[in-house]
Amino acid sequence: MKIKVSQTSQTPIYEQIEQQIRQQIFSGELKAGEQLLSIRALARELRIGIITAKRAYDDLCNENILVSRQGKGVYVAELDRELLREKRCSDFRKQAQQLITAGREAGLTLEEIHEILEEEGKSGAFL
Repeated sequence: MKIKVSQTSQTPIYEQIEQQIRQQIFSGELKAGEQLLSIRALARELRIGIITAKRAYDDLCNENILVSRQGKGVYVAELDRELLREKRCSDFRKQAQQLITAGREAGLTLEEIHEILEEEGKSGAFL
């Protein structure tokens, strides 16, 4: 598991950790059943507070992405890939609706919003 956090980012550290763990699971880099670092080890390695590391793990456990086994550690959960994809698609749709609303409020047409998204996608901003 490779995680890098930025102390200067506007995104809270626990969210940075969550995003990176999710990405590594969804990409297959972290496999179902694989044990993650303990909360203390993660905090020590990233030089962050234990509460911050615990928050990231707890949030991912609440999403059923990770499983915590008392006294044994934290593991990557068995995921139903199709159900997971549907949830991520639903979350993306909500964000897209917010983005379209913001574009419309800025006076942009749907075509202009689409062009901006295409340009940003080609620029590699999302990679």
